[in-house]
Amino acid sequence: MAVTDAHVVFPARSGGLFRRDRVYALTGASLTIAPGETVGVVGESGCGKSTLARVLIGVQRPTSGTVAHRGRDLWAMPAGERRVTVGTRLGMVFQDPATALNRRLPIHRVLRDPLDVHGRGTPAQRAERVRELMALVGLPASLADRLPGQLSGGQRQRVAIARALALEPELLIADEPTSALDVSVRAQILNLLLDLKERLGLALVFVSHDIQTVRRMSDRVVTMYLGRVVEESPAARVTEHARHPYTRALFSATPGLLHPIQPIPLVGPVPSAVRPPSGCPFRTRCWKADEACAASMPDFATDEGDHRYRCHHPVAGADSTGDLVDQARRARAATSPEPA
Repeated sequence: MAVTDAHVVFPARSGGLFRRDRVYALTGASLTIAPGETVGVVGESGCGKSTLARVLIGVQRPTSGTVAHRGRDLWAMPAGERRVTVGTRLGMVFQDPATALNRRLPIHRVLRDPLDVHGRGTPAQRAERVRELMALVGLPASLADRLPGQLSGGQRQRVAIARALALEPELLIADEPTSALDVSVRAQILNLLLDLKERLGLALVFVSHDIQTVRRMSDRVVTMYLGRVVEESPAARVTEHARHPYTRALFSATPGLLHPIQPIPLVGPVPSAVRPPSGCPFRTRCWKADEACAASMPDFATDEGDHRYRCHHPVAGADSTGDLVDQARRARAATSPEPA
């Protein structure tokens, strides 16, 4: 699966009568997912993670750019072929199972629906496949006649995962799959996703604001900021060896079991996606920013082959989080106005 130079632009409601603003939800995003790979996508709220997920699954057509499955552009396919490709080869697990599942249908109907729509097997084979799916995600057969509202949040998410797997997809996209669940069941759902990925040979895109969970689950971590992919790093290197200042700041702000939290200070809110800054969008919060950052968005640079980042002034490989905290504080002190 590959997304190449994808842009998604939405009309904004704030433009007024004589001006139509636009929201730049995705800007020049490119991402390739290899068979069997787990790619984690991280970033603050509003950075474009969910828009990228919808583009990958074929729900959101990009304003420009391509989304290719097995080398064929989804949006160049005839509508019928695209429907089959998206429906049978790609699966999606949404954030909130309470709203993702039809609350009026019993669980066996929810799971049988994809099979009915795509005409898979005989009625008896579909019924058997529903039983297989429930066992696959650890749901007892006694729940088959229950409505989604009669299940716990964790059970509903298991149903949602089973539905996404009904047609044996090659790629599963999980968009914040545990954020609507109690803490006590989050680990169970994450372990289930990892187990299914290994057993079924799935490629997995895991979108989450919980960046430490993304790091533990993923082979590769993609960092997004204001609609742009700014870094792709092997998961094992992302905490201490990320080169983009934003990625290092994100991971510095998450507590660990062995080391105290030492966040790199960022000043100011995320800029508006309606009027993004010129050049690098992170420059308004970055302690390394200068005129070059305002003038242009840098191209991707490569570090050790499979590590890419877009930054005019990348973090030095030897810089620890403590070094970066000191650099950021000195930079802010140098630019702050002196007291009268």
